[in-house]
Parts: sequence; C-alpha cells; structure tokens
Amino acid sequence: MGRRHNRVVYYRDFAYANHARRIVTMSSSNIGEAPAKTFAELLSGPLVDITVGEGANQRQWSLHRNLLCYHSEYLKAELQHSANTTPKSKTKGASENLRLDLEKDDPAGFELLVKWLYQGKLDDVSSITDDQEKYNYAVACQKLHNLCDRFEMPKLKNFAIDQYRKGLSEAGLVPDAEELNTIYRQSAKASPFRNLMVKIAARQIMDPDSDKNAESYRQCFENNSEFAIDLVNAIKSGTGGILFDDPTGGTNNCEFHDHANGPNCHQKGKKRQDSKTGK
Repeated sequence: MGRRHNRVVYYRDFAYANHARRIVTMSSSNIGEAPAKTFAELLSGPLVDITVGEGANQRQWSLHRNLLCYHSEYLKAELQHSANTTPKSKTKGASENLRLDLEKDDPAGFELLVKWLYQGKLDDVSSITDDQEKYNYAVACQKLHNLCDRFEMPKLKNFAIDQYRKGLSEAGLVPDAEELNTIYRQSAKASPFRNLMVKIAARQIMDPDSDKNAESYRQCFENNSEFAIDLVNAIKSGTGGILFDDPTGGTNNCEFHDHANGPNCHQKGKKRQDSKTGK
C-alpha cells in the first residue's frame, strides 16, 4: 500500500482517539502470566528451525517447540507429525531440529508473532509517531493476522486486526486499490479482512469528497465476481436505506432517449446521434 513517495494513498478511514504511549498485553492465558515452572518448561527442550519468506526477504528463526505447541494446537499437531515422519540426520554437525517452512508468509508478520510468543505482549500502534511507520506496523499486523488464522490463534488474530484498523485510522491512510486487491484475494472467504477491504472500497466510492469511483477498483473486479457482489452489498448497507428515484416514473424522459443532450426532445436542431461519427 500506501508508501507516500511512490503510491497513491486515499483518505483516512475509521475513527479512533489518540492514546498515550503504552504496551498492550494479551489475554490472561499469555506466556507472561504463566507460573515460573511452566515458563521454564516452555523455554526448554528441542528447537524448531523456521524459515519464513523467500528470496532476499527470507528470514530464519530457531524457536522452542514446547512454546509453539503451548500457543497453538495447529502447530502442536504439525510438529508432532513432523517428529514422527522426519528421520534423524546422520550427518556430523547437522542440525537435528525439526523444521517448519513458511515460504509464502511474510517475515514482518512472523517477527511480531515471535515477540508475542516469548513476551505475551505487542507494542500498541499508538506508540508510533511517524505516520508511515505507523502504517507499516499496521501492514505487519495484517500479515500476523494471516498467520494466526492458519495457526488457530483467535485472540491474537483479533488483536492484529484491531491494531491494523487503528493504525490506518491514526495514520490517516487506507490501502490503495492494488494492495486492497491483494489482501482481499489472499484472505479466506469468511475472513474479516475481506469484509474490511470491501467496506474501505465502498466508503471511498460513496464519499462525495473523493474522486474515487468503481473504475478506481477495476483490478479488484477482474475474475472476481465475489468482490463485486460484496461491494454492491456493502454500498447498499452503507446507504442507510436511501432509495433512488424510481427510473420508471418522473418527467425526465430524455435521460433515457437516444439523442444529444438537451432540455427536451422538441428543441430545435436535435437529432439522433450518429453512432459512428458521434455527431
């Protein structure tokens, strides 16, 4: 999205009050509130070598398996399966750690996950003063949401989307059409992010002070009838029950006539417009 130096950024969306700098702590089940004995056990035992991203953007972590299993039933099952199916390495000096490859995920989102796994808390986006950095943090929270959705971590997933919305609001930025299209298509059909992206687009189209219209989101419609349906439904909901004038009634017949613009059909000099010449 919205890097101000090279991409168009639309109007702000959603209203949040500014807050003082602070740290947000997660639910009562987070690692920071675990008993000392439990905490020590979670930070013991084997490690898991995790690769996130691909190409030049790829990063690697080695995290405690007990900790990963503590936070996610999905990871617990995945790592148990890997432990049962992966043969021990016989190469001298080779790592015998379990491996987890997340090449399609974004390291920025996983970086936030690592912090939360080990500390049970994340920075609040309100503590960031620069608008572009605030937006970048919000984008990382969207990547974190994707991870949490797959890893079945609902409380952290909800926190991530709240921080995303809040970051956009405080930065005064929303995704441009390209980024919005990417997020919508990468999100599961029932994902809250699909709903959020559609409502952002609908609001831009409905805003009388915006020059955005449906054409601005043409790429979102391409081979994507679901976006079109969701958008129309969002606009219908957002109009608050306001109904268009009945097109079958009224006296403005010329609106539907095939002739040049004019106050009425009987204006002198009016004639049918030639489809080839446009005259």
